[in-house]
Amino acid sequence: MALYLHVPFCVSLCPYCDFVVVAGAAARGPASRVGPFVEALAAELQLRADALDAAFGAPSSASRPALASVYLGGGTPSLLPPDDVARLLALVDARFGIGAGAEVTLEANPGPDERGDAWALGQAGVNRLSLGAQAMDAALLRRLGRRHTPDDVADAVAGARAGGIASVSVDLLYDVPGQTLESWADTLDAVLGLGVDHVSAYALTLDDPDAEGLTGPLGDHLPTRAGARRWRQAAAREQDDDRAADQYRLASARLGAAGFRGYEISNWARPGYESRHNLAYWRRLPHEAAGPGAHAFDGAVRRWNAARLDRYVAALSGTMPTLPPGGAEPVDARTAAAEAAILALRLDTGLALTDASDPSSPLAPHLEWALGSGLLEAFAGDRGESRVRLTTDGRLLSNELLARLV
Repeated sequence: MALYLHVPFCVSLCPYCDFVVVAGAAARGPASRVGPFVEALAAELQLRADALDAAFGAPSSASRPALASVYLGGGTPSLLPPDDVARLLALVDARFGIGAGAEVTLEANPGPDERGDAWALGQAGVNRLSLGAQAMDAALLRRLGRRHTPDDVADAVAGARAGGIASVSVDLLYDVPGQTLESWADTLDAVLGLGVDHVSAYALTLDDPDAEGLTGPLGDHLPTRAGARRWRQAAAREQDDDRAADQYRLASARLGAAGFRGYEISNWARPGYESRHNLAYWRRLPHEAAGPGAHAFDGAVRRWNAARLDRYVAALSGTMPTLPPGGAEPVDARTAAAEAAILALRLDTGLALTDASDPSSPLAPHLEWALGSGLLEAFAGDRGESRVRLTTDGRLLSNELLARLV
């Protein structure tokens, strides 16, 4: 139903970022590795499509519907030449099928030398742009290691509109060291003033993928640099749960008052501009993925590619390309039920009350506890059915409930 392509290049690395990224000379200039990567990505897409053809037949057939969304994430996919984006999307259409009216998203940084040519990207097939704004406070952007300014964000949004991009989203961070409630309010107001269609607001997370065992040869993360580790340790000391809660409540109120629906814990959209690609994840729909560190799910098995770019390119290069290294794990019935409940509760459409109250379900006691604690509320769904969803307090404390469900 959806296809994710991971493009692992950035001009520079932000100290809080845990995504699979290579930067500097690898991203641009005479030593750039973009060209070999694009060739490898095209080879992986061919191999993945061959497997789908064998299992389900040709794309756009009754047994294999065309893709409803394609997402180029990163990294900074806007660093790719538009011709390469057009080539990749043409290959995706030929081998997977891109449905009529499908959502095609590309992530971009707002800086003038990183945002790409919106008109050319639109001609290539992109109809949704996701901008990594993170803040509209110049000092805060510098502290986060970002290369752009608030004015660059405004220019990037205006450029996307002028280029005919139909849907524009921005990513923001809160619970950032040095960020006050007032400066967060200013960021929200500034973004709303740009007339964007979608806002993703995430609490700054400072994970340690090395400690979690995610950075080995087959891991889906890259090792954390020493400087980034020091930055995260210092930043963690300045974070504050109460301030983060106040910032979340403020975002929910400001965005709601502006007509944005908080359709997921961290995502708000004007009606009709919800991220269809991410909704496929939250609804556990089958999705394919390609690129270093990318994750796929066929409904029963989760699969990922290892994060190392050199090994990825090596496997897919030459006259006999092979699938890149990585791993897979089946999802058993107990885990599938927990995942379905957790993901449903991330959405404002919630979970059917029959699922929440089934006494035979091992999840029922935890959902009953959440209802009794005011973390869940009952409401009537679109068809009048009884459902439950997280309250605002429940969203703030969702990790406690979701940990119990797991």
